[in-house]
Amino acid sequence: MSSTPLDWRLSPLLTDLYQLTMLQGYFRLGLRETAVFELFMRRLPEGRNFMLAAGLEQALEYLETLRFSAEEIDALRATGLFTDDFLAWLGTLRFTGDVDAVPEGTVCFANEPLLRVVAPLPEAQLVESRLVNLIHFQTLIASKAARCVLAARGKRLVDFGMRRAHGAEASVLAARASYVAGFDGTATVLAAPLFGIPVFGTMAHSFIEAHDSEVQAFENFARVHRGAITLLIDTYDTEEGARRVVEIAPRLARDGIRIHSVRLDSGDLLALSRAVRRILDDGGQPDIGIFASGGLDERRVQALLEAGAPIDGFGIGTALDVSEDVPALDCVYKLQEYGGKPRLKRSPGKETWPGRKQVFRQVAADGRLERDVVTLATDRQPGEPLLEPVMRGGRRLAPSPSLAAIRARAAQELARLPPAVASLAAPAAYPVTIAPALQQLRRELERSL
Repeated sequence: MSSTPLDWRLSPLLTDLYQLTMLQGYFRLGLRETAVFELFMRRLPEGRNFMLAAGLEQALEYLETLRFSAEEIDALRATGLFTDDFLAWLGTLRFTGDVDAVPEGTVCFANEPLLRVVAPLPEAQLVESRLVNLIHFQTLIASKAARCVLAARGKRLVDFGMRRAHGAEASVLAARASYVAGFDGTATVLAAPLFGIPVFGTMAHSFIEAHDSEVQAFENFARVHRGAITLLIDTYDTEEGARRVVEIAPRLARDGIRIHSVRLDSGDLLALSRAVRRILDDGGQPDIGIFASGGLDERRVQALLEAGAPIDGFGIGTALDVSEDVPALDCVYKLQEYGGKPRLKRSPGKETWPGRKQVFRQVAADGRLERDVVTLATDRQPGEPLLEPVMRGGRRLAPSPSLAAIRARAAQELARLPPAVASLAAPAAYPVTIAPALQQLRRELERSL
C-alpha cells in the first residue's frame, strides 16, 4: 500500500461494513435498479420543539468526490471478504444520482425528509452511513446552538467547545453548525481558513500564573495582543482582578490600547457580574464589557439574563459541541421506493411512510410558521415546498449558498417560529400533518403485504 495517508473525511471506507457486504450482494444478484432513500428524524428528542437542518454542504462534497482509490481497494482485499471481480467493479463506482434536500438553516421536525437520494441501488445504499453521519451531527449541533441564540437575546455568543468535541472533524463542524445557527464565531482557529468564520480568543489562567503578579500579566498581555483585548480576571480573586483592570486601563489608554472586556469563568456569575460591573463603572470604565464562560448552556444563559446579569457575551463550550443534554437524534436513512414501486417498513416503533415525499410549509397571516404537511412528491399542497433539487446526475445544479446566506436563512427561520415552539420553558408540539394521499398509499401497501 502507498505510504500516502488517506483523506479519511472523503474516503468511502468511512462507512459501516454491512454497506459493502450488501453491495457485493447487489453486484452478484444484479440488483441495480433505481432506489429512493430518504433521510429524516423519526421523532424529536425530549426537550426539543424543533431542529435546524445543517450539514448539506459536506454531504454534497462527499457525494461528488465518491470513488475508491487503489489503496482503498487493496484495504478491502486484505479483509478477505470481497471477490476480485466485485472489487474491480467497485473501483469504477461513482455517484451518479439525484439529490433533493431541505436547505441548510431551515427549521425542521419529525417525519420530514431532510434529504432524498435517487440513484442505482448500490450507489444509494453505499452512501447511507456517511450521509447520516454528516447531516445528523451538524443538525444536532446547529439545533443546540439555535436554542442558545434564542436564549441570549442578541448577546455575543462564541463556540468554546473544541477541546471537548469528539474528535477533529467534530470540532470544526461544530464551529460551522453553531455559526449557521447564529453564533458570532468560534475559538477554533481552523474554522477561519476552512469556512471564513470569525475567531475569538482571550487568555488562560496559565498566562496569569506564569507571571509574578496579576497586574503584570494583564499589562503584558494587553501590550502584545493585536486583537480585541479580553482579560481573564478570576484566577485569584475576581473582584480584585476587576480593580486591577481599572488600575491599568488609564495607563494603557495613554498608549492607545483599549481593554475591550473582562472574562468571568467561574463562581456565581450573576453575583460576580454585578459586582464587577459596579467596580468597572465606579472606576470610570463603563465601556469595558463582561464576557462569561464556564459550564454554560442555553438554560443558564437564559436564567442569567432573566435575572438581569450585566453580561455582554457568552462562551459556550462542552454543552454545545457534544450537545450535552441531547447527544444524538433518531436520524435514519430508509428505502422508500425501488424499481418504481413504493416500499414500506413495518417494524414496531420504526414504521416508515412509503414513496417519494415532499413537505409543504404553511405560514400564518402574521408570518409565523403555522403547520407542515408531509405528502407524496406528486401531491401538491398549499404552502412552500421545502425539499429543493440540489444535484442531478451526480453533479450540483448550482454553487452552494454562502455561509452568510445560510446563516441569514437560519435567523429568518428562528424569527418565524411560534413563541411556544421557540420557548425553552416547556415542550410545545408544532403540527406536522400526514396528508391523505400518503396515508392511503401506506394502507394499500400494508394490505398487499
